[in-house]
Amino acid sequence: MVQRGTRAGILLATLAAVVAGAAGLSVLLAPPAAAAPEGRVVVVGVPGLLWSDVDREGTPALWGLVEDGSSAALSVRTTRRLTCPSDGWLTVSAGQRARLPNGSCALPATPATSGAGVPRGGAVAPGWPAIVKDNAGTGYRAKPGLLGDAVHAAGGCTLAVGPGAVLGLADGSGRVDRYAGSPGDVRSADWAACPVAAVSVDDVFRAHVDAGVDADGDPVEVGPDERAAAAAAADREVARVLAGVPDGTTVLVAGLADASADPHLHVAAAKGDGFGDGYLTSGATRQEGLVTLTDLTATVLRELGLEQPDAAVGSVWRGEPTDDSAAEQVEALDDDDVAAQGISAVQTSFYWVLFAAQLVAYGAAALALRRLGGDRRSRARILGGTRVIALFGGAVPAATFLTGLLPWWRASNPTVMLVLTVLGFGALLTGVSLAGPWRRSVFLPGLVITAVTASVLALDVMTGSNLQLNTLMGYTALIAGRFYGFGNQAFALFAVAAILTAAWLSEFPLRRERKAVAAALVAVIGVVAVAVDGLPAWGSDFGGVLAMVPAFAMLGMLVTGRRVSPVKLAAFCAAGAVVVLGISYWNAQSDNPTHLGRFWKDLVAGEAWSVVVRKFNAMIGSLGYWPYTVALIAAVVFLFFVLARPTRWRVSLLGRAYEHSRTMRPAVICALAVGLIGMLVNDSGVVILSVAFSLATPLMLAAGLRSLEIDLNAGTEAPVPAEARAGSTGRPSAERS
Repeated sequence: MVQRGTRAGILLATLAAVVAGAAGLSVLLAPPAAAAPEGRVVVVGVPGLLWSDVDREGTPALWGLVEDGSSAALSVRTTRRLTCPSDGWLTVSAGQRARLPNGSCALPATPATSGAGVPRGGAVAPGWPAIVKDNAGTGYRAKPGLLGDAVHAAGGCTLAVGPGAVLGLADGSGRVDRYAGSPGDVRSADWAACPVAAVSVDDVFRAHVDAGVDADGDPVEVGPDERAAAAAAADREVARVLAGVPDGTTVLVAGLADASADPHLHVAAAKGDGFGDGYLTSGATRQEGLVTLTDLTATVLRELGLEQPDAAVGSVWRGEPTDDSAAEQVEALDDDDVAAQGISAVQTSFYWVLFAAQLVAYGAAALALRRLGGDRRSRARILGGTRVIALFGGAVPAATFLTGLLPWWRASNPTVMLVLTVLGFGALLTGVSLAGPWRRSVFLPGLVITAVTASVLALDVMTGSNLQLNTLMGYTALIAGRFYGFGNQAFALFAVAAILTAAWLSEFPLRRERKAVAAALVAVIGVVAVAVDGLPAWGSDFGGVLAMVPAFAMLGMLVTGRRVSPVKLAAFCAAGAVVVLGISYWNAQSDNPTHLGRFWKDLVAGEAWSVVVRKFNAMIGSLGYWPYTVALIAAVVFLFFVLARPTRWRVSLLGRAYEHSRTMRPAVICALAVGLIGMLVNDSGVVILSVAFSLATPLMLAAGLRSLEIDLNAGTEAPVPAEARAGSTGRPSAERS
């Protein structure tokens, strides 16, 4: 009995030791508990608030935030053209673009404050399960409740003041711990109870709701007196919050939704440690005085000392000191919205007007040439005039970016001044292209335009992308697709300009039969162009690298007379993928990765496919109804055949340009290639191809017209030689080029 008891005791002791060891090991291996919130932050959301609403007399509390804190224009774009209050608050909750499922733009519904599942003294957001399910199915895969969950995981509680604030601070189950209907209902102890609070101040938006809608269902614009009164009422609520919060609290104010029929940039202001007198910026925009709504979530988490989840895509607001007075800051931030509105008013029609005007001019010239018959002098004048128009058409894209050098938005009629500024810079660049002895060349005037275009765009993204923002062919903060680097349209323009520049510069060594030098020149320009386009510090463009690497590889082969087979083209495309994935991996290792680095993380996590699908669907959507897609693909394939053998298709104008320049054929083929590949790998789709045509087509036409002029003056308007018909790179004479 003693021996048996001893054995049993030993067995029990051994089991106890194993259990204790396993328990200790589980403690060692368990993830560390989330750190408790360290700071205190209050988010005040004022849907519809604009910088034009802020002044010293009418909104003294907001004016004080500008004087004592940091301020910026806030881009509030979420999943729709107009951001409604519920969408704005849900975006704060998720740290990603989110929305209310039914698309209603009314003020958020009153939350449940009693009943099953409602915390004592708290509230539950209505319809929360449907909100979570709907957003999980969008391309952004937003996770409403992310901010509230992060606070709860760290042991903190949440205070929501107003229905919208409940949507902003609700956790994954839709709950907030404490709730009050308005700032006036919150006691001092309540402000101090939770580390994070959100307050919805709806006076400005409510004024628009009260004004009603017009016959088209768009909100009626509120008169200046009514809007001023609403802004003053909102300011009093903000003042009440500032007076009630404990010392040391960081206060973040955001006009987080649109109220009118058109999207706007709204108010963003911050007061607290690190937010002194100056402008706000963030890594998401890299622009002084411009931040985004998703940045607000990242900033709240930073102020609380909590780690930002991967699902929250924004960057932290940072204060940058300035010497501008409060009045100058408010004026500058309102200017940003005025500029965005000016661009928005004409951006859609710009392309139609540009293309239509050129077609009319070219058609008139063709008709005049047909009627003049053999009158050489008159034909020469018409050819020369049409060439100038074509060069001007090629100069306009660069001119749209150069307009950013002048404050056109401060004119009494910004739209008219914008158009005049574009025309002025376009005329200046055209004059430079024809100012020197190079005007007699077939390709050199075009080379001047492409070199200037590529240089302007490259220098801009290397120095902060100041000319890209609020530009006809760049991007606007209202769309919020991009705030730095190359947007899709700018990429297409830069890529085509770089391709044409490299091709036409290689003309000079080719005339001396130095093909190796020509290939090296193309390679150097290609490497620089890909670096400018793809590096995160500059262009930060994913799809652009995929298109530019194979296009430059093709160009290097074509200028030296080598054939590009489908196998080689596939290898070039694979090389582009390797390069861009290498850049993405490198960027993913940084402390603040861009979308390039986030794609690598998604790829490693097995979630990249949804990003690819969203981009592909957007590209297909840009083409419209599927028969249009088939027609476009057929047209592009046919165009490649035409460019390769222009005289076979009776395009004698292009054939004559080939005769006068050894690099004209490689240039135009590779320009089309970069536009086509860029269309297939970017979500802007057909827009990229149209931008590529907007530069390449008029410059090729100008080259062909100059070729006709040369032949006309020489009295040699004969059929194009056989080598031009075959697309040969036979050497032209110096006199004819």
